[in-house]
Amino acid sequence: MKIEIDVQNVKCQGCASAIRDGLGKNPQVREVQVDVPAGRVTVEAVEDIQAELSAALKALGYPEKA
Repeated sequence: MKIEIDVQNVKCQGCASAIRDGLGKNPQVREVQVDVPAGRVTVEAVEDIQAELSAALKALGYPEKA
């Protein structure tokens, strides 16, 4: 399942790396892509875990855009 989340505070590849590492710890996550200029995180997951991903992103310092 493909999940796209627009997030705040993504400014560089270091931010993208932190997001990939943080979300990649979830066993249901297969792949994480980060579009830095757009501030968009795309996750390929086993099932719909968008709420869980949003909470993880917020904890990492990248809250979902309103």
